[in-house]
This record gives sequence, structure tokens and C-alpha cells, in this order.
Amino acid sequence: MRLTRLLKSVAVAAVFVAGAAQAQVSVMLPANPGGGWDSTGRQAFQAMNDAGIYTGTVSFTNKGGAGGTIGLAEFQRAEKGKADALAVFGAITVGSITLNKSPVDLSKFRPVARLTAEHLVLAVKADAPYKTLDDFVAALKSNPGATAVGGGSAGGVDHIALALLAQSAGVPVPKLNYIPQAGGADTVIGIVNGTLKAGISGISEFQQFAQEGRIRILGVTTAERMKGLDDVPTFKEAGYDVEIANWRGILGSVDMPEANHKEWVERFSKLSESKEWQAVLDRQGWDGYFLPGDAFGEFIASESTRINQILKDAGLSK
Repeated sequence: MRLTRLLKSVAVAAVFVAGAAQAQVSVMLPANPGGGWDSTGRQAFQAMNDAGIYTGTVSFTNKGGAGGTIGLAEFQRAEKGKADALAVFGAITVGSITLNKSPVDLSKFRPVARLTAEHLVLAVKADAPYKTLDDFVAALKSNPGATAVGGGSAGGVDHIALALLAQSAGVPVPKLNYIPQAGGADTVIGIVNGTLKAGISGISEFQQFAQEGRIRILGVTTAERMKGLDDVPTFKEAGYDVEIANWRGILGSVDMPEANHKEWVERFSKLSESKEWQAVLDRQGWDGYFLPGDAFGEFIASESTRINQILKDAGLSK
């Protein structure tokens, strides 16, 4: 009888230990709620749960600012060596580390998975005088300081896209009036209330407002016109040599144990092949851009070199 009670106690303890282990999964979202990183993290884990890949408890922490570098600096410092600590980040972070002189070192994290790519759009108020991208560029040339453009953090892909557009159009990059916003929703508010002449952001953050007739999309940074935006020309089609995307992915903590790193790479690999994740991509207008583990680490290193060179060429950094 005592042995039976002991075995039952051990079994109950094992359940609680397993539950505690699952509850230790934490995800840093280094941005304000409602933006692209926030959506990527929350929807990835919801799809993972729906697909039965990982069904444990996940705690999310939002800590925005400085292109993700504030949240990632905390993640780098506080989560070192933790088995199930993950963070969402993306292309924006690379340039922000340089411009903000951040202590974040992307090479120290364990690369888990590149998940999505999202191209950018430039939008104006629905009743703005700019009917085409050429119209807007003409205003930018005429008085760049008076043509305020909102987007993500300084040095991020939104900022880089505007700098590349200016370069292609012969507008001096240092004269641009680029105003970083806390998120895509803030950019839309600025466009609609007139404090911004235009905004640049990911398609998913602007498309709903365009469908509601609040803003007008003038161009997209894809190589070819996008399905669902068939009447919107690409920047290249309009004569401006700009093609850029905002990719997003998952990092594991600094010194994450090897077994846990392998497990998370496998989980995200399964997620990338699931119908649940495909439904998220379709709903959000994101492109699947999966790359696992060490291959993602090599991509991060190459992107760091590429983006920092663009920042130098555009006069945004030394």
C-alpha cells in the first residue's frame, strides 16, 4: 500500500514537473503590442499549438524601443543559458544595433529559425494630392524637409527603403525628414491626421487601412506586382531601383543548451511545413522564408554585412 501511494506521489510530482518545464517557455517580443514582431511571435506559437507541435504554456514579454535593441539587450543579459528562452527579431534590428550603438551581439544568440519575409509599401492619405509614386517623389525632390515620412525605427528596413528611393531619385539622403514611429498603427494615424505626408511599412500593417479607404498605397518593394495589390506598381516598375524585404525570425538565448536548441529548431521546422502556419502566412500576407538553425546563423552574418554597407552608402552611418 505504501509503495502504491509512493508511486502515485511520484507520478503526480512528475506531472507538475513537466507542467513547470512547459511553463518556463518565455518569448521576448522586443516591440510594442500589435506590430509585426508581436504578431509573428504570438501567431507562430498559436499555430504550433494548433498543429500539436508544442502545446505547453508560453509567456510573452513586450519591450519595445530602438528597433528591438532594448528588448534584445535585456534578453541577452537576463536569459543567458536558459533552456527555453526565445526572442523574435528581424532585419530592422541589424541596422538599429549600429545606429544605436547597442551592446546587442547577434552572433552570441542561438539561431533557431528564419520564418517570414514581408515586403514594404509606401502609402499616403486617401485624398492626398499624390496619385502615383512619381507624384510623391516630385514632392520629395521639391522640399524633402517638408515631406515627412513615417516608418519603423531609425536604420530599419523602412528607413533604408526610403533612403534607397531617395538615392534612386537623386534626393540627398541627409535632407530626408524621416520620423520613426512606435508601430504601423501609429504611422497610419500620422498619415491620416496629416502629421506625416507618407508612411512606409509592411504590407500587413497597411493593407486593412487601404481596403477601408483611409490610405492609398503608391508602391511596393517587390520584384513583381503582388497578388491582392494588382493595381499597385513596384518601385522598380515606377523607375526606382528599390527591392527590399523585412524578414523575421527566432533566436534562442545566449548559451542555450544544445539539446534545447536542437528541439526548438525541429519544432519550428515542423511548424514551417504545417497547414496551420500556411494559414497564418495567407491571412497576414507574409511570405514563407524558412531557414533553420545554423543556416539561419550564416544568413544573419551576411545580412549584417549587407545592411550595414547600405547604411554607409546611404549616408546613415559612418
